[in-house]
Amino acid sequence: MSGTGTNLQALLDACADDAYGARVVAVGADRSGTFAIERAGLAGVPTFVLEVKQYGQRADWDAALTQVVADYTPDLIVLAGFMKLVGPVFMARFGGRIMNTHPALSPSFPGMHGPRDALAYGVKVTGCTLFFVDQGIDTGPIVAQAAVPVLETDDENSLHDRIKAVERRLLVDTVGALARDGWTVIGRKVTIP
Repeated sequence: MSGTGTNLQALLDACADDAYGARVVAVGADRSGTFAIERAGLAGVPTFVLEVKQYGQRADWDAALTQVVADYTPDLIVLAGFMKLVGPVFMARFGGRIMNTHPALSPSFPGMHGPRDALAYGVKVTGCTLFFVDQGIDTGPIVAQAAVPVLETDDENSLHDRIKAVERRLLVDTVGALARDGWTVIGRKVTIP
């Protein structure tokens, strides 16, 4: 995680109910001082921070990240808020079970500025996407999506805030379903039984 950890907090809150079917085994960040790490610590969840600048080469960071995550043996990895692209070693080890969020309806408006780009394009509906990470930027198989109307009064911040609120609910519902029911990926189609 890289940011304030509101998605993490929503997952932590959901995991407090045994019926949810999932638990957060660890929280990692790509930079120190994030509120997400603080939230995890308050919840008693193990944490780690691996900054790219700590390593001589990006490949070294990728290998270290892969090993640290592997030590926790996760069934699903959620990169919500993690603002670094994972590398080929990480993808080779965990491909097919790395999920990320995007504040737009993929494949529209990839990259870091989905709400801004949606406003600039003039769309009337945008939203959020949960997807399994592949080698591209916001291009992996879509797990779930939710629409958010664009209001005439929206600016980038108001739109992004409304998208994030919907994204949190979608993330909690989807992670719970994946944990309880499993999933299959055939080509670009993700199925949750």
